[in-house]
Amino acid sequence: MRKAQDGCSQPDEETALLASPERKPVKAPTPLPKLQIFILLLMQLAEPITSQCIYPFINQLVSELDITGGDEKKVGYYAGLIESLFFATEAMFIMQWSRISDRVGRKPVLLTGVGGLCISMLCFGLSKTFTALVVSRCIVGMLNGNIGVIKSMMAELTDSTNLAQGFALMPVMWSVGGTIGPLIGGQLAKPHDRWPALFTNPFWQRYPYFLPCAASALFSAVIFIIAAAFLRETVPKQSVKKTVRFSDECHVPHQCNTPVRSLLTRPVLWSIANYASLAFLEIAYRAVQPLFFSTPVSLGGLGLPPSTIGIILGSFGVMDGIFQALFFAKFVGWWGQKRVFQLGMSMFVPLFLLYPLMNIVARSTGTSSTLWTLVVLQLALSVIMDMAYGCCFMFVTSAAPNRNSLGATNGMAQLAASIVRAIGPAGSTSLFALSIDHWWLQGYGVYAIFTTLACVLMLVGLPLPRYGWDSVDNENDD
Repeated sequence: MRKAQDGCSQPDEETALLASPERKPVKAPTPLPKLQIFILLLMQLAEPITSQCIYPFINQLVSELDITGGDEKKVGYYAGLIESLFFATEAMFIMQWSRISDRVGRKPVLLTGVGGLCISMLCFGLSKTFTALVVSRCIVGMLNGNIGVIKSMMAELTDSTNLAQGFALMPVMWSVGGTIGPLIGGQLAKPHDRWPALFTNPFWQRYPYFLPCAASALFSAVIFIIAAAFLRETVPKQSVKKTVRFSDECHVPHQCNTPVRSLLTRPVLWSIANYASLAFLEIAYRAVQPLFFSTPVSLGGLGLPPSTIGIILGSFGVMDGIFQALFFAKFVGWWGQKRVFQLGMSMFVPLFLLYPLMNIVARSTGTSSTLWTLVVLQLALSVIMDMAYGCCFMFVTSAAPNRNSLGATNGMAQLAASIVRAIGPAGSTSLFALSIDHWWLQGYGVYAIFTTLACVLMLVGLPLPRYGWDSVDNENDD
């Protein structure tokens, strides 16, 4: 770490946040601050619930709004576009939110994001046109920069002895949200049709998808109140309130507003490149999944109703949450972050190949036990894949040049992830539709493309150190 002339510490271009001259002896983990971690994880939980509750019914909603002119083959184009808009607008604003959190504190930014989730979902449930759906998804992307800020706050609430435990809980919360969200969307959609004696008001016929959207919005509102009352700020008050004029790049004593160019170090760039690769493949896989489940068997899918799709997606959340909570930290301790990350990335090859295999089985045997075995197998492999996220969070955090640049570093990582996630859903669902339209490889061309991409992107992880950037045992392939 070098000293600038103005007295502020500036990051050395190759210095990682937790770097040390030698590997420290293993110490007993510091107890996690349970209440603060719990509130932080609740705030994270709001995002997967609100984002994934629309998955079981989004394709049906697009069909019913007559956006496609009755052409079922074009549903994938519009559904993927709606799913991508959140990430596209998030990519435009998330870096700014992360850097703002370094200046004004984490808590105000997190509360703004949760409030944006609530407003957006209410608007989405009341939307009757494609334009209204677009605007509602743009609102949440514009206001929500929470995931990058949550990672920064998690790093500030933990130390080197319990960092893996803290970050292991983040995929668990995403899994819990991945369980609750699809169940809300699948079970509460069209309440007038499911419970006609209870939902008699014509409002529920005009807005058949408002109930699941309102339920997820209510959850965000409750989390907002809890966090506003009990979440403690982790950015020191003197760093937030006091300002002095040192230079154009450092206005706050004890907390330099690190310029972005100073963050472009080798550890940061490789960590972000792998995070973006993982996010791209994962969002493409997730976007195709509900579309594949809802598409008729004759067109390459399984022809399942929204309620069944919700149960399948929710089952993944249960499996994933239990597995990550029990085994992620142990696997990292045994093998190191790099090997666990590579294992997760390797799962994408069978994950994409199982899609055409399931359709072939459905064409020949219908909804047989063989088909459901393949569905469960795909869910199990996706649980193993999800371990790669916890490793990425640890790589990005340990690559930050200093504690005061955590927000900016995580913001850069989330910016990269948001950009590829904006491309992934629209790209994968469009390729799905094109494969059917032009009958590429018997309608399975999309899976061949993404299987090839998965093989190529696994190579991006080769330069990563086995135990993280904070260790001198940075073997590239041991």
